[in-house]
Amino acid sequence: MTTAVIITAAGRGARAGGDLPKQWQLLAGRPVLAHTLAAFAGFDVVLTVHPDDLERAKSLFSGQIVLGGADRAASVRAGLQALAGRGITRVLIHDGARPLVGREVIERVLSALHTHKAAAPALPVTDALWRGADGLVTGTADRTGLYRAQTPQGFDFEAILSAHLSYNIPAADDVEVARAAGLDVAIVAGDEANIKLTYAGDFARAEAMMKERAMDIRLGNGFDVHAFCEGDHVWLCGHKIAHSKGLLGHSDADVGMHALTDAIYGALADGDIGQHFPPSDPQWKGAASHIFLAHAMTRARARGYDLANCDVTLICERPKIGPHAEAMRAALAAIMGVDLGKVSVKATTSEKLGFTGREEGIAALASATLVQG
Repeated sequence: MTTAVIITAAGRGARAGGDLPKQWQLLAGRPVLAHTLAAFAGFDVVLTVHPDDLERAKSLFSGQIVLGGADRAASVRAGLQALAGRGITRVLIHDGARPLVGREVIERVLSALHTHKAAAPALPVTDALWRGADGLVTGTADRTGLYRAQTPQGFDFEAILSAHLSYNIPAADDVEVARAAGLDVAIVAGDEANIKLTYAGDFARAEAMMKERAMDIRLGNGFDVHAFCEGDHVWLCGHKIAHSKGLLGHSDADVGMHALTDAIYGALADGDIGQHFPPSDPQWKGAASHIFLAHAMTRARARGYDLANCDVTLICERPKIGPHAEAMRAALAAIMGVDLGKVSVKATTSEKLGFTGREEGIAALASATLVQG
């Protein structure tokens, strides 16, 4: 199945107050919408925005942006039409003002779509329900069978596209549109943290929830060795250094970058370079190692992780690493798309002991810390 995500962010959110629509107001130092987009890292995302927010959206999101309509249903319809003809088989539709949606909720919706054409997360209503007028209770309501709806709501793509194209009145959400078209909608468990920011006080509540969340921190280590061979240069941490010898390897033998790549895979419990890029495959003969490192970072971000820091130690007598360490840091930072301050490269010798001491090759150790946020 091919899945796409539509994130709706075209509303004005006047009830939240502030000088900006709620999706553009800051939450823990970043726009609300930035947190929402991060929750769907690795998915094919279409973002619907108000025309007044187009330039702001472009500065935040490099994917496909679609102008929304007069109401939510019109905005979703525009997003669906933008995805038509691309081979999408299922679609998730999510409120841009729900920045705390967790992967567990997303996965539950996707799992339900294996057996249903529509599925949505919800929480059963547990509070007593009243009717009221003029500040007084005028009656009660039975809460049996009532749920609080959440997003993302998931659908068979063609089914929900057809439903929206034939529905021309405002709708509370996409489940209403789907049911009007005769689709059965499966209910999956929602999450109390998956709140929709509506009022000014919701921002403080969301920030408190973010602080309470257990931060998922992962540490990985990598080690690699390459022997010297005939040559006139070596590649180390993405930087070319003139040398009296080369390094022997199936790819470009960048021992530092290989160790760092394996550290990232290790933090993800995702195997090693050899599993993702088998040396038995001739297409990787002589390949530039930045391909491997970029792949590891792509897999990390697809699971919602980013690099907190990394540290590479090169073990050799020669070449001297110190004069090149800053260039190496810059190269690694650029490949991984992170700030330079998150990357450390240093060197040591083995005091003339062992194969590195005999100048038979170079070894490298690396550590990488990934943080999910």
